[in-house]
Amino acid sequence: MAPSPTQAAETTPQVFTNTVRACGGRVALRKKELGLWHDILWEDYYRQVRYVGQALIELGLEPGQCVSIIGDNCHQWVKADMGVQCAGGVAVGIYATNAWQQVEFVTQNSESRFLFVENEEQLDKWLHFKERSRQLYRVIVWDTEGLRQFSDPMVMTYDQLLEIGRAAEKNYPERLDTRMQAVQPEDLCVLIYTSGTTGPPKGAMLTHRNVTWMARAVSQANTIHPTDEVLSFLPLCHIFERLFSVFVHITYGYTVNFVEKPDTVMDNMVEVSPTVGYAVPRIWEKYYSAIMIKMSDATWFKRAVFKVALQVGNARANLKMNFKPVPGSVALLCTLARLAVFRKLKERLGFDRIRVAYSGAAPISGEVLKFFQSIGINLIEGYGQTEGTGVTTLSTDGRVKFGTVGKPLPDTQVKIAADGEILVKSPGVFKGYYQNPKGTRETIRDGWLHTGDVGNLDEDGYLTITDRKKDVIVTAGGKNITPQYIENKLKASLYINDAVVVGDRRKYLTCLIMIDEDNVIKFAQDHKIQFSTYRDLTQSPAVGDLIQGEVDQVNATLARVENVRKFTILPKKLYEEDGEVTPTMKVKRKFVHEAFSDYIEAMYN
Repeated sequence: MAPSPTQAAETTPQVFTNTVRACGGRVALRKKELGLWHDILWEDYYRQVRYVGQALIELGLEPGQCVSIIGDNCHQWVKADMGVQCAGGVAVGIYATNAWQQVEFVTQNSESRFLFVENEEQLDKWLHFKERSRQLYRVIVWDTEGLRQFSDPMVMTYDQLLEIGRAAEKNYPERLDTRMQAVQPEDLCVLIYTSGTTGPPKGAMLTHRNVTWMARAVSQANTIHPTDEVLSFLPLCHIFERLFSVFVHITYGYTVNFVEKPDTVMDNMVEVSPTVGYAVPRIWEKYYSAIMIKMSDATWFKRAVFKVALQVGNARANLKMNFKPVPGSVALLCTLARLAVFRKLKERLGFDRIRVAYSGAAPISGEVLKFFQSIGINLIEGYGQTEGTGVTTLSTDGRVKFGTVGKPLPDTQVKIAADGEILVKSPGVFKGYYQNPKGTRETIRDGWLHTGDVGNLDEDGYLTITDRKKDVIVTAGGKNITPQYIENKLKASLYINDAVVVGDRRKYLTCLIMIDEDNVIKFAQDHKIQFSTYRDLTQSPAVGDLIQGEVDQVNATLARVENVRKFTILPKKLYEEDGEVTPTMKVKRKFVHEAFSDYIEAMYN
């Protein structure tokens, strides 16, 4: 039996308890170890969460205090998360890829009392600032490989923590229940730190009411079923993954499958074949690129069949995404295309059971979105930000409007300010930034969340995102240009991985381009272009001509003032550890402008 969210519990401990009562003997989590998938039932999940909560209370965690967690997606991460919340604490996720300086900043800024770390690598980050982490009482490690000989009075294993919790549960069985019942809807639930594209990360304070409301609102847009399955692989400290792996999960009681490792996502996707999919645009673009590169290597007959099937799928997608009826003849041809081509393709990708899939956290190319709709994958783009608990607008199943990010969620108001900025008011709007009243005042004014994004609402109430307010380019001629629109068109190319359009106060637009390594290497091999390093590849005249052709195609669809007159292919890939992209693969525009300023100036001199 599925839990009933209509009971409208407004704290995560209440929601979690209700779901465990309804789904106790069903599978909550699945993990892969030594090549085999293992089930964790809801009743076992709940039991270990209680042990974590009891142990933290035993060790001195007070209501409202913060606990940080760093590591890759796994069952221990979410058990620690829920254990903290059930003990009345505030859970703080940290990106596993963060350098030790960033880990220090988050733990110090949040005044975390405890720190959960995955393994030796993450523990080593804490050791760099151990002497300055006076507020930390304990560090808990859940994967102790390589730490057999390590000893520190502040460090304990996850198993030792569970033992403390098990004893406390036996001796004080009602203590945790008292804590859970004392949690109020307006209490802080989690701190979600922004990825810091424009400066130091800020801790967005989300309350229990924020997250429990959002879990219900997402399902009102597109129904979530207790029989659903998802694959957890995006960073758990990001609100996008946290929604599906924790908040929506504990509300509707479906199954979360954790990837074996970050680099086995595609293999695990095929094994699990989830019913609800979600990823950032870069992942969907990679899948699109992989499909097209495979088809280019197929026999002429398979290429021809795929081309015809895709044309049929496109015809259907164009009609549906413009709210027009699909004629019976087109529907019949689509059925044939699905049976002959798309069914097998989706099975090979692990998408054969997907009922609905989401793209979020950054804008996706319209061409990529339409491609997935054309092959029968119901990919929907949503819009939101951490400060609004992740989702503001979302298209509903069967009502995906091309070029938009959907309509506002129930009980959500969206309006456009005089300068084009998108303003939001909803139960999901955050409480403010932790220890940052100035940032809070700048972001929430008169009850409205000022998103920093520019967009417009059409006559049907669908929202279109134009760009980030701070990224809008004003040319030397006084023309306003939205670079994101041009960049998304460029990124639709199989050969372009990312693009940064430049031109503020300049006479014309230029662009820094990052090539799609796999597809460009294949192009080089097919055309017998010699190269030995990535840098060689980017500087090949033939590759320059290839990218020029892609830029010319995009320019032909744009107004003259929006044309990219010159471009430079960057001779290196962009890496998170170099500060060039966020953990969700969004380019840090300001950093890239500074790091590659010589290349930019060369295009104008």
